[in-house]
Amino acid sequence: MGRYVIRRLLQLIPVFLGTTFLIYVLVWTLPGDPFASMCGERRCPDAFVAVMTEKFNLNDNIFIQYIKYLGGLLQGDFGETFNGTSVGELISLRYPVSVKLALVAVLIEAVIGVIAGVLTGLRGRGFLDNLVLVSTLFLISLPTFVTGFVLQQVLGFQLEIIPTVVSEDPTFAELLVPGFVLGSLSMAYVTRLTRTSIAENKRADYVRTAVAKGLPQSRVVGVHLLRNSVIPVITFLGTDLGSLMGGAIVTEGIFGIRGIGGLVYESILQKEGITVTGVVVLLVIVFLIVNLFVDLLYAVLDPRIRYD
Repeated sequence: MGRYVIRRLLQLIPVFLGTTFLIYVLVWTLPGDPFASMCGERRCPDAFVAVMTEKFNLNDNIFIQYIKYLGGLLQGDFGETFNGTSVGELISLRYPVSVKLALVAVLIEAVIGVIAGVLTGLRGRGFLDNLVLVSTLFLISLPTFVTGFVLQQVLGFQLEIIPTVVSEDPTFAELLVPGFVLGSLSMAYVTRLTRTSIAENKRADYVRTAVAKGLPQSRVVGVHLLRNSVIPVITFLGTDLGSLMGGAIVTEGIFGIRGIGGLVYESILQKEGITVTGVVVLLVIVFLIVNLFVDLLYAVLDPRIRYD
């Protein structure tokens, strides 16, 4: 296990360097004046452009720029925006809200998706199975922003059950509906993935052996069948956690959530490349760590898996 963890950690280094370099190049080599948004409709004074160019190392080639950025990043410095605000401070203000929203979304998609998948996988064809299949197909076909607007209109404006926008520091209860909207598409996939996996594994030898031993059905399903069937679901959820934090721009916009998605959107409009780079780099780090954790979790779920 120890050698496997070290090997995986070493594998993360080229992945991190490759992805962050690609992001840096994409953001900082875009055509156009990077400081155009700083001076309104007028052209920025040459002296101002010279100072900003020197501050952001834009006179260096892209490799040197990236190495300098990486040097600051290794010391925990995500850089400064054009008006001198620390990107690290902006992220620290917005990131907790997005993490909270992503956790609510993953929790909803995991609980509802796995339970629906287990029930339909065990019972096979029937009314419940058809209902779940139609419901999940409906969610998959529906764009996330449509789901968000419909729930906001019905539950917020018409029934007044939920606030139409959440507070600046939202509680988990306030994020239930936005979390459902954000995780609705993935929840449909989790349901179908669990259903297929349960239907396939319930005929496996180890399950029939457990049944032949006279074990209670709850133990057969909960310990033997479910543990082996959720491995592909865990993989999906692990990759989805990083995607949810980066892809929450629409959901955060609908419910007025001041999270990381909104920060990226505002930064793109203002051409704040350093903020976009900082946020995406952080998402890459989270994505790599979560995937490493998911890989290590496999051995806990299925003891037959060996790493060495």
